[in-house]
Amino acid sequence: MKVVAINGSPKEHGNTFTAISAVCEQLEAENISCEIVHIGNKPIRGCIACGQCGKNRNGKCVLPGGEVNDCVQKIKEADGLILGSPVYFSAIAGTLKCFLDRAFYVAGVNGGLFRHKVGVSVVADRRAGAIPTYNQLNNYINYAEMFMPSSNYWNVTYGMLPGEVAKDSEGMQIMRILGKNMAWLLKT
Repeated sequence: MKVVAINGSPKEHGNTFTAISAVCEQLEAENISCEIVHIGNKPIRGCIACGQCGKNRNGKCVLPGGEVNDCVQKIKEADGLILGSPVYFSAIAGTLKCFLDRAFYVAGVNGGLFRHKVGVSVVADRRAGAIPTYNQLNNYINYAEMFMPSSNYWNVTYGMLPGEVAKDSEGMQIMRILGKNMAWLLKT
């Protein structure tokens, strides 16, 4: 089994990465491989509503740059997906929004490529705005007809400087439980 994790933070090894890694550790302990894909610092433009991905029906976006199409194929072949974002003005990071709009639209108009996979969202926050960000990420998972395990609280970690979320003992516990619950659902 395999899970693809999308790191939407501009900081490759920042707090979002730390939160995603905590979930992945639990999955890997259950012999489920994880691949973390960092897209937060890539020049990904938003969807232009051209409709070509639906017309072509090849599972690809026609816009230049291979990050979106490469990830759509990885997610399509995986059993599960982790979406990770920092909080930017009570919302997901801009590059991640552009990526998700395109990837999930391509998947949707090409027969529901992500349907019935297991998906979770994780958020790294400095202070406030985590719940709207978490809800935005979950909207993609719900739209794609994915199955979403829970943890024992919202999937949010707190910290400002890279690595500070590791000191958020409750947040890290939430990520570990999320990883265990995701592994259980994947194996079910």
